Amino acid sequence: MALVQLSDIVEPRVFLDYLSADTMEKTAFWQAGVIASSPMLAAKANTGGKIVDVPFWKDLANSEPNYSTDNPATLATPDKITTGDQIARISYMNKSWSAADLASEIAGANAMERIAARVDAWWQRQYQARLLALTVGLYADNVAGNGGDMVYNAARLAAGAAATTNGFTRSNFTSAAFTLGDAFENTGAIAVHSVIYKRMVDNDDIDFVVDSQGTLTIPTFMGRRVVIDDGMPVVLNATSSLLEYTSVLYGAGAIGVGEGSPAVPVEVERHPDQGNGGGVEVLYSRKTNLIHPFGYAFTSASVAGVSPTIAELKLATNWTRVFTERKQVPIAFLVTN
Repeated sequence: MALVQLSDIVEPRVFLDYLSADTMEKTAFWQAGVIASSPMLAAKANTGGKIVDVPFWKDLANSEPNYSTDNPATLATPDKITTGDQIARISYMNKSWSAADLASEIAGANAMERIAARVDAWWQRQYQARLLALTVGLYADNVAGNGGDMVYNAARLAAGAAATTNGFTRSNFTSAAFTLGDAFENTGAIAVHSVIYKRMVDNDDIDFVVDSQGTLTIPTFMGRRVVIDDGMPVVLNATSSLLEYTSVLYGAGAIGVGEGSPAVPVEVERHPDQGNGGGVEVLYSRKTNLIHPFGYAFTSASVAGVSPTIAELKLATNWTRVFTERKQVPIAFLVTN
């Protein structure tokens, strides 16, 4: 009997090129400009090890200028520029899927063919989940370590019903944006839960623009592209007994990403003896990824294994802001009911 195997459906090298090109670029956060491919981070992701340094130049100090004189004995003292260091953590990830030949024969459709077609979408969801997880970690670190200077909390804190002012409003949005001070316009996208997006639609606050190809309509709010994702943080406040939704404003390229090169990114394994001789096929997909918010150091204080998990990315103890000026980090948080 002729049996179509995964190796007949997808040539691993071609399959790898497809995944590398499409996995991150198809996420909503990439399309909104929140995530930016970084050649520097890509190079770092290929250096090996677990932790990498990402140095940066600090801005020139805001000191008063010298005042010129006609006295040749009065000498000017030059200032200098200094550097800082961000710390990023490489993630080594893999996933495998298997299917018995008999199951495909009985179903009348090849299970491995379907698996191969969905691997790219699976990694997209994982990357987006990791981005949201690190966003939660940045929020927690900011509240714990920087006095919440990136957060505007409009939610009701005491028991009772939430008022309109506790929800998503233009005023609350601008209050969050202006945590950036005079850099308030340095946010080009806002990510919201679908519950919040419904309120924005009900308030007639959404404008739709046509994309550059003229095929899709993109939702925008006050000039910012809107990303709708039900993975956005939602927590129950034990005191108010109300749900709190966190919406996040992102600047262009606030999150950098670099893809490394695993030794064997895609692998197909055949087990002819399994299934009592019926045969089983396994597809392995491996990713080496470095995703990092610019302006931060990942301390790895609470990481148990080689790579940080989604749960560990959410921990405040793993993050420290190294950009001293709040306005240098184009991220802001809005908490509403």
